[in-house]
Amino acid sequence: MIKTINGGVTSAKGFKAAGTYVGIKKKRKDMALVYSTVPSYGAGTFTANVVKAAPVRWDIELTKSSQNIQAVVLNSGVANACTGSLGDINNEKMAKAVADQLGIKAEAVYTASTGVIGKHLPIETILNGIPTLVGQLDSSKETGTLAAEAIMTTDTYSKECAVSFDLDGVEVIIGGMAKGSGMIHPNMATMLGVITTDIAISKKLLQEAISENVKETFNMISVDRDTSTNDSLLILANGLADNKEITEKNEAYDLFCQALNIVTTNLSKQMAADGEGATKLLEVKVVGTKTKEEAVTLSKSIITSNLVKTAIFGNDANWGRILCAMGYAGVDFDPDLVDLYVESEYGKLKLVENGMATQYSEELASKILSAKEVIAKADMKLGEEAATAWGCDLTYDYVKINADYRS
Repeated sequence: MIKTINGGVTSAKGFKAAGTYVGIKKKRKDMALVYSTVPSYGAGTFTANVVKAAPVRWDIELTKSSQNIQAVVLNSGVANACTGSLGDINNEKMAKAVADQLGIKAEAVYTASTGVIGKHLPIETILNGIPTLVGQLDSSKETGTLAAEAIMTTDTYSKECAVSFDLDGVEVIIGGMAKGSGMIHPNMATMLGVITTDIAISKKLLQEAISENVKETFNMISVDRDTSTNDSLLILANGLADNKEITEKNEAYDLFCQALNIVTTNLSKQMAADGEGATKLLEVKVVGTKTKEEAVTLSKSIITSNLVKTAIFGNDANWGRILCAMGYAGVDFDPDLVDLYVESEYGKLKLVENGMATQYSEELASKILSAKEVIAKADMKLGEEAATAWGCDLTYDYVKINADYRS
């Protein structure tokens, strides 16, 4: 049985973390470090944006070439994107400084950055702060939370999750942290995410697991349809659970994937709910399609529609906007078959049956939509496939936050 536990990146055996202020930002914590006391396999998924930040390029190469990843160093405040060769040099300096402090090679250190695009890392400030960061490494729950806080930009809260399960008679733990509030429309993963696990698994299967996982988790969230230059989801597996190493897709592999999905789904929903200026989480379920791809396309079309998002903000059951968003998604369906529902802690209501409005109560519909978590469901009645996407409402504050971002 898979159990959710109170934890994050330090929950799995052999992992330590730290988060502190070094001076990149004016006041808030701005650097984080996740460290495995033993060598780990590393895997990752990265932004589909052609414009890739220096740390993304570094991590992609390490994921391909390195058999030994032992640390992830992350900074917030500066993205180190669109910074030319100097950006690559500074990124490597950051990795090497961490490696020197830990007594490992630079090629064993993943890097990640988030913040303003086009600015160079204040590399001397970072290098001066790394000894302090390394000195604060600890395996406590508290230091895991400090690391999660240190990677925040416009996030309003830190995002963590952890689970445990039994495998081969031993306990296996997966923990994670993520950040992301704006520029969230990933076609790979998320803004920044780090997953740690003590499971013993081959590097090949670790990569396959995370690549498949994001298709139904981080790839199914959207805040503003902007795919960042820095999106990175990194996973480290150090084998300290001492289970029999997973080298083939068997029951043990399936159990690991199920547990991983719980962690990443939780983090994905936290990110969607914390969208810039958001007041509520919107979950969109599309069922009854002929193919999985159709369900994915339709659900993402609904979740990214500005007209749907503003209607949800206004507690307005303007279901025509949902049908409209489905209609331009590029999926062939019969609108005269579609049923639409809305649901929350305040009840469930069928708004549309066979493409036409039911005799629903506008007052009850508005009440349902006023909840902090709202579900919209579309039944296409054409097949057995389904998909779920997550997003948020679009508010006045989103414009304010992004109009003032650099100031």
